[in-house]
Amino acid sequence: MKRILSRLAAWSLAALVTLSLPLHAQEAASFKKEEIEQLVAPIALYPDALVAQILMASTYPLEIVQAARWSKANPKVAGKELEDAMQKQTWDPSVKSLSAFPQVLAMLNDKLDMTQKLGDAFLAQQKDVMDAIQRLRANAHAAGNLNSSKEQKVTVEQQNGTTVIKIEPASPEVVYVPVYNPTVVYGPWPYPAYPPYYYYPPGYSSGTVFFAFTVGIFVGNAMWGGCHWGGGNVYINHNTYNNFNKTDIKTGDWQHRPEHRKGVEYRDPGSRQKYGGQRPGVDSREAYRGRAEQGRQDIARAGPESLDRDRGGGDRAGGRDVGAGDRQRDAAGARDQVGGSGDRTGARQPDAFDGVGRGGQTRDFSNRGAASRASAGGHARAGGGGRR
Repeated sequence: MKRILSRLAAWSLAALVTLSLPLHAQEAASFKKEEIEQLVAPIALYPDALVAQILMASTYPLEIVQAARWSKANPKVAGKELEDAMQKQTWDPSVKSLSAFPQVLAMLNDKLDMTQKLGDAFLAQQKDVMDAIQRLRANAHAAGNLNSSKEQKVTVEQQNGTTVIKIEPASPEVVYVPVYNPTVVYGPWPYPAYPPYYYYPPGYSSGTVFFAFTVGIFVGNAMWGGCHWGGGNVYINHNTYNNFNKTDIKTGDWQHRPEHRKGVEYRDPGSRQKYGGQRPGVDSREAYRGRAEQGRQDIARAGPESLDRDRGGGDRAGGRDVGAGDRQRDAAGARDQVGGSGDRTGARQPDAFDGVGRGGQTRDFSNRGAASRASAGGHARAGGGGRR
């Protein structure tokens, strides 16, 4: 009986602490500048159109999983055949477009929780995300690591009174996706607590690559996104979009479509209000109050068996306020709806988000990269084509 009373007291105290928190304290805070730069580091040097489509697609994490699995199962489908195959899928067009870039889908799928953070940041702080990408590009350009080459065209221009750096494929229909080490390419990383994420596709490794490109990908009409850097938003080239998606839209405005979110919780109250979805914790707090009262009645009747049943029912009902940890578990549960976060066989490959929680390792890696850059000299800085 003492053990049961002790458990009830601890449970009631937890409920009291949760219920006493101000509602604003239970909501997610805005992403900080350094967090956003950490999130966009692996994609900031991609071509503008690809960046735009990744940002759009990141707001639909479960469809990313489905597309990555489809891409893995259909590695040879490309060009016109790929466009036709995408007509049979129900994913958002931004997700469909990434089927032309299997390695990008693999990166986004491998660490789905981080992809979801990128999408959450983009929905709530779109201009902050766009500005962070431009800051990183400016750093890479100043360090001599972002230049025009046979694979890409780099342009510095003014938009709405702001200096921006645009990256476009050298050929409109063939895209070379850059592979680079973000702990080196942007110069010294200023946020030790937020080391940048990095990704190396199969065939590349941290010891051999500083800045290179994948084999050219014939994308046809799959590149229809665009970045309005001066305005801090993305848009759609509706002519190319219509050709790829076999549709007939008349505007270049991009709008998030909540039906493709597939029930994944929106992180912040602004996004929930705009796109739908209740603030987490309201229902669970009410349920918690009811179970606590039932527990007090049971203990008054000296019924420990009844109390144990009540605790069991409470646990199964999920009667706890939904915080950051619960959102992660909810995301994991959502991933289970489509069979997990991707097929993994054999040894694990380094991914775009391996920097998380490994500040010391990343700093060592950065030092090794800096030494490699010094030895490589101008050859590495050219950023030029193909594997090295």
